Amino acid sequence: MKKILTLALFAALFIAACTEKDKEPILNPGAAPLITSPATGTSFVLADSTAAQIFKVFEWTAADFGFKAGINYTLELDKAGNNFANAVTVGSLNALSLANITNERINTIMLTKDLPDAEFSNVEFRVVAKLGSDATLPVLISPTVTLQVRPYTVAINYPQLQVPGSYQTPNAWDPTNNNTVIFSARSDDKYEGYIYYSIADAKYKFTKGLGWDANWGDTNADGTLDPNGTDIPLVEAGVYKLNVDLNALTHTYIKTDWGLIGSATPSGWDSDQNLIYDPVTNKWTITVDLVPGDIKFRANDAWDINLGDTGANKKMEYGGDNIAVVEAGNYTIELNLGVAVYTYKITKN
Repeated sequence: MKKILTLALFAALFIAACTEKDKEPILNPGAAPLITSPATGTSFVLADSTAAQIFKVFEWTAADFGFKAGINYTLELDKAGNNFANAVTVGSLNALSLANITNERINTIMLTKDLPDAEFSNVEFRVVAKLGSDATLPVLISPTVTLQVRPYTVAINYPQLQVPGSYQTPNAWDPTNNNTVIFSARSDDKYEGYIYYSIADAKYKFTKGLGWDANWGDTNADGTLDPNGTDIPLVEAGVYKLNVDLNALTHTYIKTDWGLIGSATPSGWDSDQNLIYDPVTNKWTITVDLVPGDIKFRANDAWDINLGDTGANKKMEYGGDNIAVVEAGNYTIELNLGVAVYTYKITKN
């Protein structure tokens, strides 16, 4: 009797288990979502005046996992050609559209990816469809949509040191002159900048703020900064690279003349094409015939101080990558060292 009851109980449990299993959905992924708006190739010009406005309502079709279920859709962005290796999540929701993306949000993402401001760049979007957070479940990814977007410049107030001295115009020894300052691009009390000294035998000091309460000179002319110290002298006029470390109380200076060099220039990598400094615009410029190849900027006909562009974002780094010139032609090139983050501009004439 016990054996019969045991067999009956087992059969009931087996039937119940099969019934529950039959109720489980069968995953049979089909069509991936498809972004229907905006269309590939659409251009957008962002502006600070429209920062709070909606960039664009993104819409897409439903993903098909073989049964009706709650699907989470994530809209991702990355710069074109990066294969979404550093994708940024723009939004994530259980819906077929995303309407709250502001121009400011897109602008910020583009600038954090070191894409150049005030120029069009290609950025890619895709929608990733998932069932919950289980990584073992299948994922459906939409085809990529490429948009052309021109971000706007965001003003960043970098910490700065004033450099008052006898060389300043129209008023000498003026710590309120914001045209003669150097910057701490990393906000770490290490400052750098390029200052034009228009006269020989100039003298200067550093001040923090627009007055003389916190000021430094170099009493022993040994590279050590001294509070309220002696004026720092320069023999020659010219553009000087200044570095100050207020943590270590040290400073350096070196006179610089800049040139363009590279396989795209008339003399290749053998010698520089000299740039001309304009004290009004605070920029170095040159107009020169170039051929397809590479260029870089360097100071004093040597490689000790050289600038390239790692990331092709029109922003310069010491020892950075070569800058590619694709087409032959006559170009005007500008090098701007009067800002916290050095930039350049290449214009085909």
